[in-house]
Amino acid sequence: MIIDCHGHFTTTPPRVMAFRAEQIAAFKATGSAASVPAPHITDEEIHAAIHDNQLKVMKERGIDLTIFSPRALGMDHQFGDEATNVTWAVYCNDLVHRACQMFPDHFAGVCQLPQVAGQKPGRAVFAELERCLGELGFIGANLNPDPSGGLWSDPPLWDKDWWYPLYEKFVEHDVPVMIHVSGSCNPHFNAVATHYINGDTTAFVQFMTSDLFKDFPTLKFIIPHGGGAAPYHWGRYQGIAMDMKLGDLNERMMKNLYFDTCVYHQPGIDLLLKVIPADNVLFASETIGAVRAVDPKTGRNFDDTHHYIEQTQVITSEQKEKIYLDNALGVYKRLGNHPKFKSK
Repeated sequence: MIIDCHGHFTTTPPRVMAFRAEQIAAFKATGSAASVPAPHITDEEIHAAIHDNQLKVMKERGIDLTIFSPRALGMDHQFGDEATNVTWAVYCNDLVHRACQMFPDHFAGVCQLPQVAGQKPGRAVFAELERCLGELGFIGANLNPDPSGGLWSDPPLWDKDWWYPLYEKFVEHDVPVMIHVSGSCNPHFNAVATHYINGDTTAFVQFMTSDLFKDFPTLKFIIPHGGGAAPYHWGRYQGIAMDMKLGDLNERMMKNLYFDTCVYHQPGIDLLLKVIPADNVLFASETIGAVRAVDPKTGRNFDDTHHYIEQTQVITSEQKEKIYLDNALGVYKRLGNHPKFKSK
């Protein structure tokens, strides 16, 4: 069995993102988006959006279950105020929930949080997290380390006043968290080619140089896109850690940190698996996501990460099984209540 830990509802009907565009336009014009009505998306529209897209690709590639969240690029935390972003997060999370209900054997929900640039996570963020975990049965959350969209104006992830109350909620509910930035409003940073990798790498270094995992020994983060630059410059980060008297990175971080396999070529996957212990790698493809092209050299989609794992000679078949299934079940503890596993 294969669990994909990184999927987004990227194929929502066009009216969904049109609603967000109207929200943003209203907020920029008036300072409020309260009067913008949210469109009702029918069951038929959701079924078509999933069945003809994500589910079709999953079946073609042998993926059994996708851990599913709202469109990352569409979280848009850099726009709007708290009220606007709460409305948007609730709307997006509800769409994911409906998709999970419609295809219960194939999807498990993870929530978008209504973060706002320049405002520390507080009551509204906690309420939506608890609603999604309690009422919707979601199994985790996505956290944007830079709600400003490439300006990095909020405090680093180790800031106790800004972030620790939210971490306490994650620990209280015993749920893992995927680090994931959203869009970029900085013209220097293409969102998916640069900003995503910047966000992953920045989060890794902030974790490395802090006492976060001493303060929260059970808190678990997934760094997507293969961990940003970290696995591919491991010697740099290990050397910096030693210079700073922080010790060995495996001992310092690997009880709390996991990396996914959204790396879209064989040499990258091979290097990831050489550097990062198999126990700390979760299978993922981010399909249908940022990269949809076919590699002309192989005739396969770049994001067909299942093929790369099958082809690699770096790890054993037993380690591949951990990456496909066991690690996800250990990290996402609420998966045990999912229909796919509850009857077993």
